[in-house]
Amino acid sequence: MQKRNWECPKCKNREFETDQISATGGAISKFFNVQNKKFTTVTCTRCTYTELYRGDTSTVGNILDFLGN
Repeated sequence: MQKRNWECPKCKNREFETDQISATGGAISKFFNVQNKKFTTVTCTRCTYTELYRGDTSTVGNILDFLGN
């Protein structure tokens, strides 16, 4: 559980958890079961509202750095 500058747009809670998910991008990726799309999730610990941020590992770090300021 983290406390940073993020605020849930639904319940105004400021505590959240982050995680990562991967998904396939197109027909060929699905056929070969290649998960080439990466997302970071930010989930409110109170109401479970979740935001998805698309990007690679460096983008994910930038998102978390932004939330930390």
